[in-house]
Amino acid sequence: MEIWIGRNGERHGPYKEEDVRAWLRSGQVSGSDLAWREGLADWQPLSVLFPDAMPDTAYTTGSTYPPPAASMPGLPQTTAAALEDYAGFWKRVAAYILDIIVLWIPTMLIEAVFGIGAAKDVLKQAALNASGDPHAMMAAQVQFYTTMWPAFLASFVLAWWYYALCESSPWQATVGKLALGIRVTDMQGRRLTLGRALIRYPAMLLSQLILFVGFIMVAFTQRKQGLHDLIASTLVLNGRASEFKDASSKATGNSGSFNA
Repeated sequence: MEIWIGRNGERHGPYKEEDVRAWLRSGQVSGSDLAWREGLADWQPLSVLFPDAMPDTAYTTGSTYPPPAASMPGLPQTTAAALEDYAGFWKRVAAYILDIIVLWIPTMLIEAVFGIGAAKDVLKQAALNASGDPHAMMAAQVQFYTTMWPAFLASFVLAWWYYALCESSPWQATVGKLALGIRVTDMQGRRLTLGRALIRYPAMLLSQLILFVGFIMVAFTQRKQGLHDLIASTLVLNGRASEFKDASSKATGNSGSFNA
């Protein structure tokens, strides 16, 4: 189980439970230090979370660890609200619409380069010639998509990389999300890796394909997660990434010592 420790207005971690217990016994952290783990509604003193690991002198000697030497990267808030300020359904819908607009111009340019205008004219003429013949109409549709599939594939790749690069960037957001003041994080509030961001966009297409049920889930799930968020293990939180310290570093999470 991963434990976050709050000190001096900053949140540090995550740390392994066994490490935190050892620090409590050795006096490197105090029972009065606040801590949080997944499932808690709010931060709790370490003495409440791990009473069996408390040394006998925990409350008679006060703080037994030396002053903080240096602060490590972490989110600036020490309350669980930092991970519970979920972006609402309509705000996410508005961001999605803005992203469609952002992608519309390059998509139109790609389709123009591949001759979508001429392909549509051919399809329209074939529809007129078909005179209600379903087989002829089907053949015309097949011909249209056979001609235009490279353009549709290029548009898909463009959107895929747009979402992945933006959401794994220091912005942690697409242009639409940035405009609405929301960001995408992993389940610990950290910046997404590129790999996780690359998973999220195809999962978002799945949310669309099932009649947008995957998006509607945002309005009903506990953490306002759509199907694509559940698949990629992501959260969409209020606040721009620039308003928070970089929480992507986990280098000290398993270091065996607490140096916040």
